[in-house]
Amino acid sequence: MGEPVTVDKLNLAGEVTVQWSGQVLSQSEQELVLEATFTHSARDLGYVRLAPGDRFVETYYRDRWYNVFAIYDAPDGAFKGWYCNITRPAEITRAPDGGLRVRAVDLALDYFRQPGGREYILDEDEFEALNLSAAERRTARAALGELRALAAAGAGPFAAAGSAAP
Repeated sequence: MGEPVTVDKLNLAGEVTVQWSGQVLSQSEQELVLEATFTHSARDLGYVRLAPGDRFVETYYRDRWYNVFAIYDAPDGAFKGWYCNITRPAEITRAPDGGLRVRAVDLALDYFRQPGGREYILDEDEFEALNLSAAERRTARAALGELRALAAAGAGPFAAAGSAAP
């Protein structure tokens, strides 16, 4: 498997709210793709059910205001959809232990797209409640628009879902 990586999801104050580990699948100057396993208890979000052992193929960008998680079912590898977080661009650095570390400030606004194309824009009320500048709000909304366009075109991280299955 690839190089170990630790992911820190941060709030606006820069505090870690969730942390998990994965393995690098690929990386370039602006992008890091990793594989992680869902380790929390089962969660039915209404538009997708997450279960322990589900496989996440996560794409982070140093120059984009989002990340994209392609989610696969634990028992059979069936593709469940894409979960996208609107974030400030990811910081990808070398951790003291030698592995990689990804840190991203979450801006609450999320986007989920099911394999059949149905889409959900999530947590808009939480996004509106954040203390962001007008420029950050515009950039975050533009990032959501970019994600929706990429998903509709089956481009970028939305193109690889079927090929990343186990």
